[in-house]
Amino acid sequence: MAARLGLTTVSSLGPRKALLSLPVRLPSLLSIPAPRYPSHRHFYTSLSPPISPLQLVRDLSQSQVTMSTSGSDHSPISTYEKELAAAKKAACLAARLCQSVQAEILQSDVQSKADKSPVTVADYGSQAIVSFVLDMELSSGPFSMVAEEDSADLRKDSSKEILSRITDLVNDTLSTDPSFCNVILSEGILSAIDKGTSEGGSSGRHWVLDPIDGTKGFLRGDQYAIALALLDEGKVVLGVLACPNLPVASIQHTTQNVGESGCLFSAIVGNGAWMQSLDEGSSPTKVQVTSTADPVDASFFESFEAAHSLHDLTSNIAKKLGVKAPPVRIDSQAKYGALARGDGAIYLRFPHKGYREKIWDHAAGYIVVTEAGGVVTDAAGNDLDFSKGRYLDLDTGIMATNKKLMPSLLVAVQESIKEQQQSASLL
Repeated sequence: MAARLGLTTVSSLGPRKALLSLPVRLPSLLSIPAPRYPSHRHFYTSLSPPISPLQLVRDLSQSQVTMSTSGSDHSPISTYEKELAAAKKAACLAARLCQSVQAEILQSDVQSKADKSPVTVADYGSQAIVSFVLDMELSSGPFSMVAEEDSADLRKDSSKEILSRITDLVNDTLSTDPSFCNVILSEGILSAIDKGTSEGGSSGRHWVLDPIDGTKGFLRGDQYAIALALLDEGKVVLGVLACPNLPVASIQHTTQNVGESGCLFSAIVGNGAWMQSLDEGSSPTKVQVTSTADPVDASFFESFEAAHSLHDLTSNIAKKLGVKAPPVRIDSQAKYGALARGDGAIYLRFPHKGYREKIWDHAAGYIVVTEAGGVVTDAAGNDLDFSKGRYLDLDTGIMATNKKLMPSLLVAVQESIKEQQQSASLL
């Protein structure tokens, strides 16, 4: 029976390398029953129309970040509860994989070398795990995912070694969860990765994934995120942000982080935003954006890398607003999570000319912030539209804040952009 179905029994398998390089294409998830893999902790050390402010803003009651642990604060059952549970499970497992690779990177100091294969392993491995877990947990109905990676490069002969490493790591990570007891072959890894090649769009359901958002932060040992969202008829209805290095307590200065780290943010449309520790068994607590109304009292987040956002423009915007605090610069959509729980009041992102924003860079963070009571728009005050495919059709940049600050922020942004354009025209 096994032979007829294209499966390989455990007793017939040879050495581990033979298992990982079997050429057979197995059905469905391409997995076979087998004992869990042993630990490979040391394996990776050698890895070489515009909306006016009045339309946007409504009165928001005075509120600070809420982090009650009482039973009444647990999120109620909703239409997407099953999907949320699957998304959280997938993101947590992917975070576990990324943490193990990042630890090896830091121990071997590989981040200072030209070889970036460790982050490649983690990127592909994270996507494979999320794809696999979602498909397993939500097996009924069609599955569509818009993600950053595909398997084209991994299918090249020159990538056999790195594919084997990814296969090892994915299986080692899944073996830590008792609900997964199958071994995934290399072909199964490739198949799982390629489930992320959907173009998305305005009809049906589409998962949206950035397997490692903030790869430069990941290599430095700083902030990164596994960002997963669900689109339903072109609208973001669910989002999860796993931020392994983000302090559970409020973050003020990234160089002074102490205490427990590892946060999981989640949101379902109409159900608020929630945060919990990445530790197993932790309970979610509801979060809200800060109620700061005076820009003088506000602080703002922006990208760590100047190549990702125009720091001179954001500095001018902050000056016009009267913001006195220096910018908090961190990588990835962890900024959205920090904003959602009130660590800062404003997030500004203005990429260099010609850059096209991808939906996976913002979808999860967008719903986490909006469900926490915030507003996320482009530079003209338009809501973000995730229904156009893999890219966002934006006017210049992205800004996020609470509803009280948005009118003054919008004015400052538009004035600063106009001044920048006038200066450029004189050159």
